[in-house]
Amino acid sequence: MDQVKKSIRSMESHFSGQLERRDRVLKESRDVIAASSRAIIDVHTGKMKEAEKEVSTAKSLLAALKRTSDGSVSRYLVSPEAEFVEASAVIALSKDRPVPSMESLGASPEAYLLGLLDAVGELKRLVLDSILQRKLTRAKRYFGVMEELYSLCSPLAVYDHVVNGARRKIDVARMLVEDTRGLLAEEMGRDSVSASMARLEEKLDRKARH
Repeated sequence: MDQVKKSIRSMESHFSGQLERRDRVLKESRDVIAASSRAIIDVHTGKMKEAEKEVSTAKSLLAALKRTSDGSVSRYLVSPEAEFVEASAVIALSKDRPVPSMESLGASPEAYLLGLLDAVGELKRLVLDSILQRKLTRAKRYFGVMEELYSLCSPLAVYDHVVNGARRKIDVARMLVEDTRGLLAEEMGRDSVSASMARLEEKLDRKARH
């Protein structure tokens, strides 16, 4: 049994090292997630410079995390990577830039898909913010991106067994798109009525002056 005992000791050392790496990755991942979340909050509050700084911080933290991690803990990187993808997409869209590619962000396919789907929810907030600011053209542009992201990502629901949570996020994205479509249609209808009333009032004023 000496050989078994030796193997057990080797296994214990291996598992202990793996557990330490896992704990470190999870701890440092929280910093990436926090920076990404702050970046998104900054976008919604109009603090674009701060948002850029936060997403840059998240990118640096994530790069350092990847350099010191091996394949045994790679699955724990999906969540912080997805948050980084989401924040990067939201910042780009809020600045009228295209959504960054998977390659330009250095993201894994799993993280890129999940991050894009999460961005759909933030786009709804941007639509609502634009409506409140009476910027309907901008609201329609954001909604168009929402629709397109959902349309592009939805066929990948068949890979839910590979990308854990993909189908659920796709279902949520569909509901968000449908809900936002209704809100936008209602607002556009209201805006159309207001415009018609304004034109009518203008005509009546001109007639009254003559």
